[in-house]
Amino acid sequence: MTRSELITALAADHPHLTLADVERIVSALFDEMTASLARGDRVELRGFGAFSVKRRQARAGRNPRTGETVDVTEKTVPFFRAGRELREMINAGMAVAEVAASEAPKRKGIKR
Repeated sequence: MTRSELITALAADHPHLTLADVERIVSALFDEMTASLARGDRVELRGFGAFSVKRRQARAGRNPRTGETVDVTEKTVPFFRAGRELREMINAGMAVAEVAASEAPKRKGIKR
């Protein structure tokens, strides 16, 4: 789902809000989350997951094209850890999809 698809879906679910209002709400939410991560804070959304920032130490990398050794500087990267409820929901959805696939009529010449 893209940002614009999220905005459209939220606007459809909440007809009392205009598309512009929903866009401002989503932008404000993402801006605040980004600012918190930039400060090094953790952003936790109960039932969904937690965003944090991890530090990657400097290291020697390799250019895949030439094989030449390259120094990679230290950097910080965003990290997401899914919450238990999200993992359970995804796993339940995968189980339903697997059952549906196994119950689907098998076609000759197509392996599953």
